[in-house]
Amino acid sequence: MRGKQKILVAMSGGVDSSVAAAVLLNQGYEVVGVTMKLWGGTSDTGCCSVSDVIDARRVADQLGIQHHVFNFGDEFDTHVVDPYVDAHKKGETPNPCIECNRHVKFDKLFRRATALGFELIATGHHAQIIQQPEGFRLGRSVDLKKDQSYVLHMLNEKQLARLQLPIGNLTKDQVREIAASLSLQTAGKADSQDVCFISRTKGGRQRFLEQHMAMTPGQVIDSQGNRISNVPAVQMVTIGQRKGLGVSGEGEPRYAVDINVESATVTVGPKADLYYEETPIVDVQWIGEPITSALDIQTSAHGHTARAKITDKICWEKPHKKVASGQSAVFYEEGTVVGSGIVSRS
Repeated sequence: MRGKQKILVAMSGGVDSSVAAAVLLNQGYEVVGVTMKLWGGTSDTGCCSVSDVIDARRVADQLGIQHHVFNFGDEFDTHVVDPYVDAHKKGETPNPCIECNRHVKFDKLFRRATALGFELIATGHHAQIIQQPEGFRLGRSVDLKKDQSYVLHMLNEKQLARLQLPIGNLTKDQVREIAASLSLQTAGKADSQDVCFISRTKGGRQRFLEQHMAMTPGQVIDSQGNRISNVPAVQMVTIGQRKGLGVSGEGEPRYAVDINVESATVTVGPKADLYYEETPIVDVQWIGEPITSALDIQTSAHGHTARAKITDKICWEKPHKKVASGQSAVFYEEGTVVGSGIVSRS
């Protein structure tokens, strides 16, 4: 009977995964909680801090379920931290949470769960699994403001068939209400949207990267190639950045519109130069047949969608703000993930 199935619930120490475990327990599953210890360095944020492990264990105790800690630090370094540093060396902007989900949380964890005799795993992600005639598909959460399908877009049908996302049909307010009604340790805990191995303190990203790579001093130039100022590290500049470039003052505001580590230059221009009708894309993958009509495209974890068609590039219906190379572009049709690609340099 399905209700008697064993299920391994990934508990990050947050309210979402806590409620996910509680919901599944109420549905009759044999629930076991697990917290993945991923980052071996100091951490004050994300899902890797010591306090998060403690919170997860306390919730498991409250629910009366077993709780374990799996150390996946080696895989995390290899598949998440090292590629994150390598991408910045090339001037790209990666999304480490996507790679963590791809290689660790939904690969290594699945393999460990199988070895331990678990048929199913579950997480507290805000997304839904939709069973269609052609198979299982990933859909957006009921709470679009908290939707996390973007960072789960790489899940395949085989993985989705073994996965439960028990809070995908709940709003965040409903999740907190359930946690409060059960007096869970994490009921009032704030959400974390930070990279777990980067300190949330000011300058945390730069300090981390300085410890792992050499920085490239560079020049700030305009679209005609005229030198304006210098920056201490080209890799620390982001598309759309205005401050810290030595371009403030009178006249029209100017923003970073291109970053080139190879030539050690940051090109600045007016806000209009940040908008393009097309975005280059590589590694396009479709779930099913390619779709030639307009789709909803999302290009950042906390961003909004915009309409576009996919060819060998993203062809926007309306001019779209430039997307940093290295970011994932996820394609949706009526709220269901139908494909993805990686934004590349023009």
